[in-house]
Amino acid sequence: MKNKRTELKVTAIRSGTVIDHIPSEFTFRVFKILGLEQSDNPVYFGTNLGSKKLGKKGIIKINGKFFKPEEVSKIALVAPKATLIEIKDYEVVKKQQVDLPEKIDKIVKCFNPRCVTNNQNISTSFSVITDQYGRAKLSCHFCEKTMSLENIDFL
Repeated sequence: MKNKRTELKVTAIRSGTVIDHIPSEFTFRVFKILGLEQSDNPVYFGTNLGSKKLGKKGIIKINGKFFKPEEVSKIALVAPKATLIEIKDYEVVKKQQVDLPEKIDKIVKCFNPRCVTNNQNISTSFSVITDQYGRAKLSCHFCEKTMSLENIDFL
């Protein structure tokens, strides 16, 4: 009887970033908010992959791309337990879990239609707060409305 292969092999990236431990249901959202569908670089992704940590997870590998702080903030808002792994010359040079920043500026739209940021040329600004159940939420600096991370709309 032949040995059966139980793992899928994906080409290693020479230089770029791996986003690991994305909850499966948010893999496509992370892909979209980072604009990876327009990337000219090779992008590999998988979803509903087995994970000891999450049960199921998503992963995205982008060759030739390193993320700016505002892009990392976007990832953290959608997948707060994701891990970023930077690769250079096929070697891991940095590995870190994303962190929710204390403040989010210019990347999320306020859901309140009456907020001044939706009616004038004013950049959005939010504080990241925790509700009584320990869930992260965004509080608008201008109208003081709060919204859950599931309901955010990126600019």
